[in-house]
Amino acid sequence: MTYLEKIDPANNQARFYSLVIMPNLFGQWTLVREWGRIGQRGQAELEWFETAEAAEGAIAALKSQKRRRGYS
Repeated sequence: MTYLEKIDPANNQARFYSLVIMPNLFGQWTLVREWGRIGQRGQAELEWFETAEAAEGAIAALKSQKRRRGYS
């Protein structure tokens, strides 16, 4: 599980971004992305991959993108 936050009081930003890989019932891997304001329910999106390695590659790319946007 990867959990990132971006807190910037000057711009009234308190955001989170969560990434989790889970196996599904069909032999594939599901990447669950959840994001929103800290302390509130966020939005979620599911993405399916054939292998765990492909899902981990997607997480690495998303982490890199979010870190460039100020998440830590």
